[in-house]
Amino acid sequence: MSLSRKRQKELRQLQSEAAKLWASQQVVVGEAANVAREAGRQLDNFRREQVVPTVQDVYEHRVVPAVDKGVKFSRDVVDHKVVPAIGGVVGSALTAWDIANAKRTGTVHVPRAVVAVPAERKSGLGIGAVIAIILGAAAAVGVLVAAWQALRADDELWVADDPLNAPEA
Repeated sequence: MSLSRKRQKELRQLQSEAAKLWASQQVVVGEAANVAREAGRQLDNFRREQVVPTVQDVYEHRVVPAVDKGVKFSRDVVDHKVVPAIGGVVGSALTAWDIANAKRTGTVHVPRAVVAVPAERKSGLGIGAVIAIILGAAAAVGVLVAAWQALRADDELWVADDPLNAPEA
């Protein structure tokens, strides 16, 4: 089956137009690639000139001082709270050890200034225990009220079985 000359001419013309369109699209794609490459370069410049200095400034002026303050606070807690407490415990343990050794060996010389005398403990509830009891009672009352509200018989809470009819116009 052969094509007529008119159809062949039309097909050649269509191929020519398609080739021209393809070439123009290749030019457009090339230009788009150049624009994308330039945009990437500009974005890198923006990152280097604007973002990095801002992040470094925030880091140096906000993060570093906060971390330094936290480290200083931690060091102060360890130096002024933990170490003295451990020292007191170790000192008390060594004193008890010395007293036990003195009793076992029969030597009676124990300096009284070193022996810690425990203070008398007053009987009764402290403020923390009273607050805990009050909070526990309030929580229990809250649970009971919630259970009562959920389980009470209230006729207004039930939905009618028949659907409402739309008003007639």
